[in-house]
Amino acid sequence: MKSTFLTVIFISALSLSSCNGQDDDAATPEVSNKEKVIEVLKSIETGAQEPASYINPESYTQHNLGVADGLAGFGEILQALPPNSAKVNTIRAFEDGDYIFTHTDYNFFGPKIGFDVFRFENGLIVEHWDNLQVTPEQPNPSGHTMIDGTTEITDLEKTEENKTLVRNFITDILINGNMDKIGNYFEGDQYIQHNPSIADGLSGLGSALAAMAEQGVTMEFSVIHKVLGQGNFVLSISEGHFGGAHTSYYDLFRVENGKIAEHWDVIETIAPEADRKNTNGKFNFPN
Repeated sequence: MKSTFLTVIFISALSLSSCNGQDDDAATPEVSNKEKVIEVLKSIETGAQEPASYINPESYTQHNLGVADGLAGFGEILQALPPNSAKVNTIRAFEDGDYIFTHTDYNFFGPKIGFDVFRFENGLIVEHWDNLQVTPEQPNPSGHTMIDGTTEITDLEKTEENKTLVRNFITDILINGNMDKIGNYFEGDQYIQHNPSIADGLSGLGSALAAMAEQGVTMEFSVIHKVLGQGNFVLSISEGHFGGAHTSYYDLFRVENGKIAEHWDVIETIAPEADRKNTNGKFNFPN
């Protein structure tokens, strides 16, 4: 049954993707890369096989360390899901050049919130990265969940400016600890926070960090691996340690009038090498 399932997915992807470059006299609406990603993610829930045609069957690199490489690895993880258990609701989807990045509410081996990043070549997905975190049972101290809040994409002309702002914030404040510069990045205490443990505002962030320090828990950012953005939304992908554990940080920021106005994140402990199902690296992005 397992080999048959994988064969069906592979043949579907191979045959349908080969048609992408063929002329069709009866013009059909072109599917955007963003729509392709949403369909691929939704197929985890529905079991639809056609979205597999958006994945390059001959060149698909997987960076989720718990999933084997290639299209076969994708098929294996789908088959391992308990029947009718998966749910997928993509809340936000963005495009930055060849990259699509999404913010999704999952039931994927249990309730989880995830950020996914897909890279396209010639209209097909060739690479995937993600970060997943167990969905908390309660909202955060300010009543926000990990997925609610603004979804509207604006200020497309400010994409690069906003990406630079976020990169500088991560570097100045979270990596270098130059707290005297924090006023450059926020409009007073007006800051909506979706981290499940932190209240709104810089005051909420300060209180949470102080509480962690009292417990001997540290949050360290060491390097930024990728910054992606579309308009007023910017996703940073960073590496560091949380509570001493090797950690991957995916942080989504909404920028308004040149200041950070809202923040969502997913924090995942990086699996040790002995537990990894591929050797592609959690943070290997093309130059």
